[in-house]
Amino acid sequence: MAIVSLKEMLIEASKEKYAVGQFNANSLEFIQAFLQAAQEERSPIIIGVTEAALQYLGGFSVVSSAIRSLVKEYEIHVPVAIHLDHCTSVEQCVHAMKAGFTSVMIDGSHLPLEKNIRLTQEVVEAAEKFGVSVEAELGRISGQEDDTIVDISEACYVIPEECQRFTAETGVNCLAPSLGTVHGLVKGEPNLRFDILEKVKELTSVPLALHGGTGIPGDHLKRAVSMGISKVNVNTENQILFTQTVREILISNQDLYDLRKYLGAAREAIKHSARQKMCELGSDGKA
Repeated sequence: MAIVSLKEMLIEASKEKYAVGQFNANSLEFIQAFLQAAQEERSPIIIGVTEAALQYLGGFSVVSSAIRSLVKEYEIHVPVAIHLDHCTSVEQCVHAMKAGFTSVMIDGSHLPLEKNIRLTQEVVEAAEKFGVSVEAELGRISGQEDDTIVDISEACYVIPEECQRFTAETGVNCLAPSLGTVHGLVKGEPNLRFDILEKVKELTSVPLALHGGTGIPGDHLKRAVSMGISKVNVNTENQILFTQTVREILISNQDLYDLRKYLGAAREAIKHSARQKMCELGSDGKA
C-alpha cells in the first residue's frame, strides 16, 4: 500500500504514456468502489474531493482518515493519491495538507494571469513544507462543478505561451489547460482542441490534466492521452450511474427499505464503470 503524492504518480504516467483517473468521492460508497476498482485493475488512482463534497462528508480529517482506513482495511497495494479538487482558497489548501491530503488543486482560472500566478505560487510554497503536490488550471472550462457555474460565453481556450510562463513561474506539478471539455453533462460532442494540446505539451514540462472527462468519446480520450494527458477527471458519469441504479431498484421494488441493498448495487455499478475507465486510460496493470 502506498499513499502518494500526485507528482510521483503522474511523472510515471507521463513517461509511460498512460493517464491516471481522478475519481471524485461523493459518499463513502464512492470511495469504497474506486479503491476496490483500482485494486482489481492494479491501477494507480486519485481520489478527488471538492469543497462541497467535503462539507457533506464531514471535513478534511474525516475524508483523509476514511480513505487511509479503507486502504488498510482492503489491503490496497496500489498507489493512491488523496486530492483536494478545485479549491480557490490558500487557507483551505493548507487545511487539506495538514489533514493528510497528498495533493491539492488551487483554481485561480477565474483570475487574470498575474493574480493566478501569485495565488498558485503561494500554494506551491506552502505545499513544499508538507511534501504535497499542486495542480492548477489555466483557461476557463464551461459547465458546473458543484456550485461553481461557468457559462459557455465565459469559457476560453488556454493560450499555450501563457502555460509556458505559468508553469515556469509557479513550479506546479500538474497543469489543467482548458482544451474544450465541459464540467458536468455535455450537450453535443465536446470540441477538444488537439492542436492546442500539442502546443501546450511542446512548451511545458509538467504532466497535463484533462478536466470534464465525462462524455468525451473513447477515441478522443485515447488520442489525448497519447499526446500527453496524464490525468483525467471523472465525476458526473459516476454520479448519474449511481443515481440511475438506485432509482431503478426502488421503482421496481417499492417495498424495499434496506438501503444496503440499493446503495450496495449502486456501488458495484460505479466500481465496474471505474474499472472500464482505467482500462480506457491505460492505467490498468501499471501499479
